Amino acid sequence: MPFQERDEVVIRIMAVGKMKDRRLADLAVDYQRRIGGLGKLELKVLKDAGPAREAQAMLAGLGSVRGSQLVVALDEHGPPLGSRAFADLLGSRGSICFLIGGPDGLGAEALQRADRSLSLSAMTFTHEMARVLLLEQIYRGLGILAGRPYHRD
Repeated sequence: MPFQERDEVVIRIMAVGKMKDRRLADLAVDYQRRIGGLGKLELKVLKDAGPAREAQAMLAGLGSVRGSQLVVALDEHGPPLGSRAFADLLGSRGSICFLIGGPDGLGAEALQRADRSLSLSAMTFTHEMARVLLLEQIYRGLGILAGRPYHRD
């Protein structure tokens, strides 16, 4: 069944901290708008409270039971994926939730709860930049799944 016909598909992002840089915030909003034309996106912003407390908030948001939702932790130690492989990841399960830590990264409990981890790059980015890069790749991945030209917007 084509990706856009699966109504149950939801892409969630749990991210720590508000976007303080207005330019990045505007870019994030633009990608959220674009994604809305291709799929359902939910963004939950958690309070910056240190990795351990942030992990507890993420676990509470995920619920206690592992379901059909794939949980992916953005982590510098995770394996990288190319855009086409990332698109396949988006289309592999009914729903997917990405976890983005704050300035100090993800807490150990959040990393342990994740089904897999993923690195956006070998380089280090601010958590705000990571959110924008993830949104861009979600937009690109959904476009790939919808059969849109890969390198064009």
